[in-house]
Amino acid sequence: MLRETSEGVILSVIVAPNARETKIVGIDGTRGRVKVNVAAPPVKGKANKELMKFFKKLFGAEVVIVRGETSREKDLLIKGITKKEVIEKLEL
Repeated sequence: MLRETSEGVILSVIVAPNARETKIVGIDGTRGRVKVNVAAPPVKGKANKELMKFFKKLFGAEVVIVRGETSREKDLLIKGITKKEVIEKLEL
């Protein structure tokens, strides 16, 4: 779910688009990913943009998708942050 790198932290998520609001809804224990509802539809990158915007606001850091651009399962790189900071922000 979390892996620290020289650039920051990789956070594994599973996304449910077309939700009422964008928010973290829990942990998928079988997949080891943070479950995130995203208000935007999965059309023309809208859900990805909404996801990155949400995490950028949460962590106050640049966020990029490093794996899973077209999948519901994604790995996000949160730049310039530590694993400890991510855990604290996610309240894990």
